[in-house]
Amino acid sequence: MRVVVAGGTGFLGAALARSLRESGNDVTVLSRRPRGSGQAAWDPADPAGAWTKVIDGSDAVVNLAGEPLDAGRWTAARKASILDSRRLATGAIVRAIAQAQHPPGVLLNASAIGIYGPRGDELVTEATGTEEAAAAGDFLAGVCRAWEGEALAASARSRVVLLRTGLVLDRHDGALPRLAMPFRFGAGGPVGSGRQWWSWIHVDDWVSIVRWALATPQLSGPVNLTAPQPVTNREFARTLGRALRRPAFMPAPAPALRLLLGEMADALILNGQRVVPARATAGGFRFRYETLDAALRALYLA
Repeated sequence: MRVVVAGGTGFLGAALARSLRESGNDVTVLSRRPRGSGQAAWDPADPAGAWTKVIDGSDAVVNLAGEPLDAGRWTAARKASILDSRRLATGAIVRAIAQAQHPPGVLLNASAIGIYGPRGDELVTEATGTEEAAAAGDFLAGVCRAWEGEALAASARSRVVLLRTGLVLDRHDGALPRLAMPFRFGAGGPVGSGRQWWSWIHVDDWVSIVRWALATPQLSGPVNLTAPQPVTNREFARTLGRALRRPAFMPAPAPALRLLLGEMADALILNGQRVVPARATAGGFRFRYETLDAALRALYLA
């Protein structure tokens, strides 16, 4: 299979590209600064660039491109950059698909479970509506809806799958190393009330679901990339403390986090969603790590 991965040099893109190549697939990573074989230069602002030829004739495109959400406080400029980076990259790929003589069979486009907005204890599946949070001015929900809207414009020529990703756990990359740091110094514990739900997934299961989506021709639309058993933040802290053999009783007050991180604190840490992967489960996907304890033990104790 010929697969093009935009954003393939980042945490998740690199893991996916590596897994696909190990299985014998032909993978081309689109990168603004290509290095070595298997990477092609791209500029989303140049819709007629040579990079479009990589998409023409490919079997699949996976678009993970977009500025990190947690790279700095959400100032007005940062928020505009977060949104624009996703819309520009996705729109460029969709236009390349529209102009291709041989369009890819499938476009897998990144999104996030933040599209659902704060949900309290409500059990959230792909059938849960996403309009309310965006209409209420939730920034992350609005970004995800705009992002998905750009991707769905490719539906006339390619199957489109929307990858609504939760908290992806990896020992060396992503958010987990930063979450684990206070525990290593004996200062770990729940954040805010600790009652908010965190929907997580082991990086290996994330890669496997993406590959399952690539290989499942009847699958289209949103797919939740989370483990079947989300946990509260308090339970997450307890489980992480056990895996690291460190205490987990030092709370981080919500006001302090808001002072430090601003709006981002509520969106990424203090609010939550109890998200389950209903479509993957119904489609027969088998998770390797269904429980947080199993996932963290594999990451830290294996």
